[in-house]
Amino acid sequence: MARPRPRRAIRPPLTVRVARIAIPAALITALGAGVAGAVIPGESAQVAYPAPASTSSLEPLGTTRARGEELSRHIARAPIRKDALPRPKSSSSETMRPVLQLDITDTKYATAELNVRTKPKENSSVVGVVRAGTKLSVTSTVTSGFRYVSYHHKGRWVKDQYLSDKKPTSASGGISGAPCPSGSSVESGLTPDAIRVHRALCHRYPQISNFLGRRTSGGYHGAGRALDCMISDSTVGWQIAKWVRANAKSLGAMEVIYQQQIWTVQRSSEGWRSMPDRGSPTANHMDHVHVSVYGDEGTA
Repeated sequence: MARPRPRRAIRPPLTVRVARIAIPAALITALGAGVAGAVIPGESAQVAYPAPASTSSLEPLGTTRARGEELSRHIARAPIRKDALPRPKSSSSETMRPVLQLDITDTKYATAELNVRTKPKENSSVVGVVRAGTKLSVTSTVTSGFRYVSYHHKGRWVKDQYLSDKKPTSASGGISGAPCPSGSSVESGLTPDAIRVHRALCHRYPQISNFLGRRTSGGYHGAGRALDCMISDSTVGWQIAKWVRANAKSLGAMEVIYQQQIWTVQRSSEGWRSMPDRGSPTANHMDHVHVSVYGDEGTA
């Protein structure tokens, strides 16, 4: 008996076979895209995850700093009080030294060359010299004979006794022949040259405390040809002596003596010469300038 021939499997159509391959592949592709979107986020979120409790550790350093700077710009800052700022420390000398204000109250003229000092003391530093006739802005502060003045816009000190309200008539180098403000009684018995010296010096150097002219003794004083100019300040004393020497021809002066030094027209090339000791300060002309004249040869 013959065996029955086995039946051949019927092959499905092409469309069915394609579907069997395409559908699983599409499912795998879709599933893979979903998993990849959850693991690797793209431009738009695929899966939402709850935010962690603190994200500071997850943010890049640059992002955190930028956000901090942005927040600091929007926070209102409290204004800084000036009185809360630290003040510079001052030394004890600055805190104890009184500060004088330049309260200018008047103007005065220097009647002689004046040393300008940093303090109202004879031994203080000299920062300048003003010429006779210089106009100074002064204050009302006077200490130890020094007046507080403005010198190059700074507070300085000069001798008050050498300041005058009026400009000296001879400050520019001229010789005044006007009567002296102190009077002319000393001119009694004096020659014209001695009167010239008296009037020129009383206007140029008001620091001279007194003049002594003719007296009954012999010599130039007895003849009315000599004048003693009493001065306590040696600096001004030498200014007087040198000025008379420089203007000897105009004044008719022939001899000048001061502080045991003598100058004469006859020996002018020798300059100032020493004199022997006469025993006392006045006899040695330590407290006054002595001027001897010809009589009437001056041209001033």
